[in-house]
Amino acid sequence: MTIYEIEGGKPMAGELTAQGAKNSALVLLSAALLAKDVTVLKNCPEIRDVAAQLEILQSLGCVCSREGSTVAVDATGVSSTEVPQELMRQMRSSVTLLGALLGRCGTGSIHTPGGCAIGARPIDYHLQAFADMGVVIEKEGDHLSAAMRQRKDSIVMLPFPSVGATENVMLLAARLPCTTVLSGAAREPEIVDLAKLLNQMGAVVMGAGTDTVTVRGSNCLNGAQHTVLPDRIAAATDLCAAAVTGGSLTLRSVAVRHMGAAIEALIRSGCEIRSEEGAVFLKAPKRLSGMGILRTMPYPGFPTDLQAPFVTLAATAEGDSVMVENMFENRYQHVPQLHRMGADISVSGRVALVRGRPLHGGQVEAEDLRGGAALLLAGLGAEGNTKVHDAQHCIERGYERITERWNSIGASIRVQSLA
Repeated sequence: MTIYEIEGGKPMAGELTAQGAKNSALVLLSAALLAKDVTVLKNCPEIRDVAAQLEILQSLGCVCSREGSTVAVDATGVSSTEVPQELMRQMRSSVTLLGALLGRCGTGSIHTPGGCAIGARPIDYHLQAFADMGVVIEKEGDHLSAAMRQRKDSIVMLPFPSVGATENVMLLAARLPCTTVLSGAAREPEIVDLAKLLNQMGAVVMGAGTDTVTVRGSNCLNGAQHTVLPDRIAAATDLCAAAVTGGSLTLRSVAVRHMGAAIEALIRSGCEIRSEEGAVFLKAPKRLSGMGILRTMPYPGFPTDLQAPFVTLAATAEGDSVMVENMFENRYQHVPQLHRMGADISVSGRVALVRGRPLHGGQVEAEDLRGGAALLLAGLGAEGNTKVHDAQHCIERGYERITERWNSIGASIRVQSLA
């Protein structure tokens, strides 16, 4: 367990550099399986999820190494096509290993993926897409085996723009000597980042970032060197930290174009924001304002991963806000914890009505990654001291050196690690 003890009411001011994107790094590591030599990823964040993904790759026969923010994966000696159950359940993103294993080896076995308990996230879209591409799938309990039976040109249609399903299709298609057209694809920046790496490896991926992606694959892909894009979710969380404390922040090495919905919401909260290529400058008012209605949507809409942090901002603001969670049905687990700190939040189904008021310190528990970050934010903006108990190390799954970085610009967070 990790306990974060936060002394609230300290305005944060200074400059930070954004970390590499968790959601991109994980699928790029899956893509490394497709090459029969070395893939090098720069700007790869040092977080628990990346460490878990590297451990899985090593269990499959890859040789992995890290030097600072650079990770190298040598997939020359892949010797297994089954992801160990205990590793698979550490995070949901490991499901993209199935597409990579099918592309590299023609077969793959996984178990039900883990990750945060934020609601039902079935992989039916992934499995139907694979079937459309010539894959035969067998399920027994939570164990799933898949085998490539027919390599053929394919048209795949997703009924919902699932990021994971889009990535899985692209990974498999990149290693097939035929053409795959994917309609209804997710448009997230992480999809574009994956396409860039696959193109460097020797596949031809067109249309990434739109709802139709075409992949002309190859049965021989080379390793490549690639820089992971900046993490738009972690960057927005940094901005929220400055905002909730009435502070100011210069955030560098960010992809401003990917953060439009978050920046718009911060402006609605009363923050002054300027941006230039690769940098965002935020100055917060002494008290944030209500933000009206925010609805989580697929990119380029407001990200579901920022719902919890922005609910915290709304809880501390002057005025009312409404959050509509359209992506997951169980993503308000942080709300009862915020109630312990004096928040006035009413949840009905997927809608949360937030009546802003000053928060006070308290003892709360992190139950998922983004909810854990939201509780840290609440502690920063509250009066008094707050202890965030993170039994599952949720926060460390996605945020790189978060306390060290925030303390460097004025926060007061002490960390206690218990066995």
